[in-house]
Amino acid sequence: MKELLEVLGFLALVQGVLGLVHEFAHWRIGLVQRIGFLDGYEVYASVALVVLAFALFAAAESRKPG
Repeated sequence: MKELLEVLGFLALVQGVLGLVHEFAHWRIGLVQRIGFLDGYEVYASVALVVLAFALFAAAESRKPG
């Protein structure tokens, strides 16, 4: 379970950072800008993904290995 939480946290962190890079550098990367209902809220969704990633890392750290 710990490994699953870490993988999900890593994916959320990568997508959150890529969404922020897309908004501020206008690179066409990441999945956040491709989701239609998030139109106009991409920055908020990206920040929420980064926060979710840190929460998942904290939850993984509190679990026992295995």
